[in-house]
Amino acid sequence: MHVAHLSLTDFRSYHQVELPLEPGITALVGPNGQGKTNLVEAVGYVATLGSHRVPSDAALVRHGASRAVVRAKVVREARSTLVEVEVTPGKANRARVNGGSPGRARDVLGILRTVLFAPEDLALVKGDPDGRRRFLDDLLVQLTPRIAGVIGDHDRVLRQRSALLKSAGAAVRGSRSGSDLRTLDVWDAKLAQVGAQLVVARRALVAALRPRATDAYRQVSSGQSELGLVYRTSLEAALDLDPEAAAEPAPASLVEAQLLEAMGRLRSKEIERGVCLVGPHRDDLVLSLGELPAKGYASHGESWSVALALRLGSYGLLTHGVEETDAWSADWGPDGEPVLVLDDVFAELDTRRRARLAELVSAAGQVLVTAAVPQDVPEPLAGARVDVMGGEVTRVL
Repeated sequence: MHVAHLSLTDFRSYHQVELPLEPGITALVGPNGQGKTNLVEAVGYVATLGSHRVPSDAALVRHGASRAVVRAKVVREARSTLVEVEVTPGKANRARVNGGSPGRARDVLGILRTVLFAPEDLALVKGDPDGRRRFLDDLLVQLTPRIAGVIGDHDRVLRQRSALLKSAGAAVRGSRSGSDLRTLDVWDAKLAQVGAQLVVARRALVAALRPRATDAYRQVSSGQSELGLVYRTSLEAALDLDPEAAAEPAPASLVEAQLLEAMGRLRSKEIERGVCLVGPHRDDLVLSLGELPAKGYASHGESWSVALALRLGSYGLLTHGVEETDAWSADWGPDGEPVLVLDDVFAELDTRRRARLAELVSAAGQVLVTAAVPQDVPEPLAGARVDVMGGEVTRVL
């Protein structure tokens, strides 16, 4: 799999740009602020419908423009597919495939798959749980695009239930009896149903990712500690569950029942505070080195090794799929080697980690590297070069 052509209209700093690409390694080189990251961000957006830099699509549209358009020609097994995504702030984004009629943006998910390394990856180790939840969900969507519908349904139900809790709290404080509390049972059931699907999928993903990330950590780190990955749910505290037992796979029906029970136990607190206190939005991917949590204890270098291991593990999972014997993930088969994007990551790494990462990814089908100067691109990643300056791209022969 590779991107053969990228076209941007009013995306970030670009009014219009056309960038032909080839399989193998391409380095996008230019000073900071010239638009290198905007190009690879667009590639990632086609794959995930999200940016690794900002949570909102509004920032992707060039100042003064009403919309942005990203087009990518994706080649897989000698067949090409033209994907076009239209980003319009305040409205639902639209997409076309091979020039067809506009449809839902998420219908293009799965056509292109990418793994992106970026300086922001350090937040996977040192940052808040929401970044790690997003990492899991983005990887889930690439493995099985249908999960995007589950995530969307969960977010919609969560917003509705949160609004109802605030309304119910106001009613209780005002000593008013209304429909809020009666309606809450309905939204409890909806959140438990869709939330259970997401919890089950995330648990399965972490189980599949764990051995690949652990092995990758050994390859990029000289430390003696073992990398651990555990999916921790908010159910453990709410229901006094044993953490180890709670981390084990469980059918969606059991998780749904547990979520309903937990919401019942916490209802008074939720109404008082006006927020949902249990569910996938409260879960976390806990990373550890040996017996200690990586967050707060890992050194800067160790934290980078963990972040790299998560991305390398993702690459392996997307490339090779999951063993068919894994009943949880039978539909996560291999679907082509993803495009690797290394966005200014080498400037963040020490010499040893730079060399090791370059060695591990150099044989990938397509690698896009951004760097401020050519010297920042390690020798194993020497390949085609594109200079980026002032919103212009120029291929260097």
